[in-house]
Amino acid sequence: MAEVVFNEVDKVFPNGVQAVNSLSLDVHDGEFLVLVGPSGCGKTTALRMVAGLEEISGGTISIGGRVVNDLSPKERDVAMVFQNYALYPHLSVADNIAFGLRLRRESKDVINDRVGWAAKLLDLSPYLLRRPKELSGGQRQRVAMGRAIVRQPRAFLMDEPLSNLDAKLRVQMRADIAKLQRDLGTTTIYVTHDQVEAMTMGDRVAVMNHGVLQQVDTPQRLYDHPANLFVAGFIGTPPMNLLEADVASQNGNVEVAIGGQRIALSDEAMRRFPGVRGREGGRIVVGVRADNLHRADRRPDLPAIDADLELVEALGSQSIAYFRVDAMAIGVDEDLLEEAEMEGEGVTAARPNLVASLPAEEADDLRAGERVPVAIDTRHIHLFDAESGAPLR
Repeated sequence: MAEVVFNEVDKVFPNGVQAVNSLSLDVHDGEFLVLVGPSGCGKTTALRMVAGLEEISGGTISIGGRVVNDLSPKERDVAMVFQNYALYPHLSVADNIAFGLRLRRESKDVINDRVGWAAKLLDLSPYLLRRPKELSGGQRQRVAMGRAIVRQPRAFLMDEPLSNLDAKLRVQMRADIAKLQRDLGTTTIYVTHDQVEAMTMGDRVAVMNHGVLQQVDTPQRLYDHPANLFVAGFIGTPPMNLLEADVASQNGNVEVAIGGQRIALSDEAMRRFPGVRGREGGRIVVGVRADNLHRADRRPDLPAIDADLELVEALGSQSIAYFRVDAMAIGVDEDLLEEAEMEGEGVTAARPNLVASLPAEEADDLRAGERVPVAIDTRHIHLFDAESGAPLR
């Protein structure tokens, strides 16, 4: 086991594209750290630099206190699990798991012991004589995991290992990988674009965008205390609602106007975001999670705004309600934004911009096309600077 340290690491490709920009990050010994972000954010490039599969343009990477910039992949003593399994189709499961050990010229007894141990750990013992084509996707991924763990490396590197699996199997494999890492205690860096994987698997999660580390923290702190607008909109399912709003005051109380509809901020919101004071007449971004929105007739104690209901998705015990309000949404897809601008319409005309997660019984009588008062629990509201994206703390 070993600590992995990025120190001001840069990666610039020959075409001038900077994939990673001044990345400084400590992955603690035995930690399960998830690198998450949208496609092209630099997370896989960062992982490949640890493995030695990409050269570093600047800075240093250390594994176990030793700088590895100039070491070959073999000398770094890490094991990588790829998205496409990378199994040898002509070899049996046992031989695939043992492949790295044979390259290291381990003894036959050591190979047999470690393959048997890994197969038992991963529930692969009945399949050791099969070829990869005779296995399911989940079994193939477990074989790839087995090939990595038998080497007993200093660190595991996993590059979107579940992306080729169906939804049900991904859920099971998430739990399997997390349990395996806890049992082995091996330092692990796991790359994914799926923030649900990140939130459910990682001891800590590092969020990247455009090659820059945005925030690294525990999953719950990322959810509760996002460092900027990007993290706020990326972490959470459904994503946080982010709407432009104007700051106003009434009888000494600070209010925010969303699409011209004013709501008073609670004392708790003011304690959490004191930076909103003095912004009267200015524009900010209001963030509110889907589960902090309610039907106003069920929560008459909360301030409310009127919204047009566009769609309700029933998900068993919960329903997702999509509303539209007359306010600019932050973080909409760029293609939808461009489409709306080309048509001369506001962003709110392109898509719903207020999403609520409601208990199923509260959504039964909601119908698309209705105008519905939506209550906002401002104790859990988030307030951001509209230009910098920083919280108004």
